[in-house]
Amino acid sequence: MRRTIYLTLAAAIGAALAAPWGAAAALAQEGPVKIGLMGPITGQWASEGQDMLNVVQILADELNASGGINGRKVEIVVGDDGGNPKTATLAAQRLISEGVSAVVGTYGSSVTAAVQDIYDEAGVVQVATGSTSIALSEKGLKLFFRTCPRDDEQGRFLAATVKDLGFKRAAIVHDNTSYAKGLADETRAIFRDSGVEEAFFDAITPGDRDYTATITKIRAADPDVIVFTGYYPEAGLILRQKREMNWDVPMIGGDATNNVALVEGAGEEAAAGYYFVSPPGPGDIKGEKARRLLEAFRIRYDALPSSVWAVLAGDAFGVIAEGMKAAGTDGPAIAEYLHSGLQGYEGLTGPISFNEKGDRIGDVYSLYQVDAAGRFVLK
Repeated sequence: MRRTIYLTLAAAIGAALAAPWGAAAALAQEGPVKIGLMGPITGQWASEGQDMLNVVQILADELNASGGINGRKVEIVVGDDGGNPKTATLAAQRLISEGVSAVVGTYGSSVTAAVQDIYDEAGVVQVATGSTSIALSEKGLKLFFRTCPRDDEQGRFLAATVKDLGFKRAAIVHDNTSYAKGLADETRAIFRDSGVEEAFFDAITPGDRDYTATITKIRAADPDVIVFTGYYPEAGLILRQKREMNWDVPMIGGDATNNVALVEGAGEEAAAGYYFVSPPGPGDIKGEKARRLLEAFRIRYDALPSSVWAVLAGDAFGVIAEGMKAAGTDGPAIAEYLHSGLQGYEGLTGPISFNEKGDRIGDVYSLYQVDAAGRFVLK
């Protein structure tokens, strides 16, 4: 009898203790679906991060207005990585602790490299938006995807463009980041096979304010084009300082220079004539879905996104939402759907499918040139 009383009492206590946790679990299932947005909200790439956030928030607001994901509202949880790998690890851990099921971002390849394993171990899907380094999708991480293309595709297009433009001797300059060094190496290797002579190959330090010593070395090597594979702040400064040194050698860059802040940093006169290769910019993206987004962005912020990378963040949000509608909020289940169930999803930048490595299938680069008014003109 005494034992029965003890067991009954224990069961009652257990039920009382379990009730709050059970209620909390039920509430969590009824609460918002949390999707992380990791990007450089501050730091040297802040214009990219701010636009990424703005695009994703517009899409989340529209999705919520139409009923959310399977009847649940979407909440965007922001993780500011500052464009810095060390800051990014802390931001990733915070997003995981906030209970996100998937993360949009991030922009820089070296930043993504710092957090990939953290998300994978936590069972959180990551869809990168501007991280094009080849190595990122060669690790066998099943929860990693990206809506941007890879550097090997970009390197082939960049090298072919340099040759098509008639340049014979190229100076290749990178900044030792995962993205820039990878693209420089890819382009360099293709130059060797295509007959473009390498006149110079070296790195600058990102964030420096004076590149005149490096420009002087490049000038002494006598190239007929500078191929810069780094980011837009440094590209703008090199263009400005090259002009101040009265050297008008042409310059061509990769897709990380596709940002209107390049012209702000260089000045219109110094930027005029600059080439870069990139997926189509916001003003050149076709399709009704993109048109509606860009119009909503213009109404809300009185501008267009500063580059295509924010639009690719919108595509990352879109495929995550599709995965959650089909598979719920379990990370591995979402990843399985993105690998095998998502075929030809109509994204903002065109149809999206992923291969077994999480790379986007079928993206295409274009050539742009900056005109005398600082506008990016599709060639």
